[in-house]
Amino acid sequence: MKLLGVLPFARFLLERSISPGDIAVDCTAGNGHDTLFLANLVGNTGHVYSVDIQETAITNTKLKVGEAEVANRVTLHQSGHEHISTLIPKEEYGRVKGAIFNLGYLPGGDKSIVTQSQTTIKAIDSLLELMPKGGMIVLVIYHGHAEGAAERDHLREYVTRLDQKKAHVLNYSFINQANNPPFIVAIEKR
Repeated sequence: MKLLGVLPFARFLLERSISPGDIAVDCTAGNGHDTLFLANLVGNTGHVYSVDIQETAITNTKLKVGEAEVANRVTLHQSGHEHISTLIPKEEYGRVKGAIFNLGYLPGGDKSIVTQSQTTIKAIDSLLELMPKGGMIVLVIYHGHAEGAAERDHLREYVTRLDQKKAHVLNYSFINQANNPPFIVAIEKR
């Protein structure tokens, strides 16, 4: 297949938005894969803030970045992503060039703990306020469960109403695949 899958496309977008020395945010630390990816993008002079409400996710991410020897460029917060503006120092606001969310539940974790549209929307609003022009927010939306479908619908309604003068919004999805495949919504601040 020549088309990029959802996760490779998410990384493609972030690679074009984040440079060494920038600040990046993993809004759903999960098992640490995106935090490690972002830590490599920002390099030795940048920093990643990684957030998750679950202790297991923070532990998994800490292990992953430690094994890769990039823990010095990552700050982990066991917190909801809706608090992102209080977790990033104000002096770094204009340097936040990219953020990623993997919405749904922690792979291999407690499936009763899921992301919620109201906290995700609050986090997106905060990121759009503190990002410079060209900042990129990537939402990977897993909607194959009841809570995920509700979050998907609320987020689609929200992003559709974003003022086109303030943000470009892209929807990237495969429309002929079975079993509710994940899709991406990307928001680029204008």
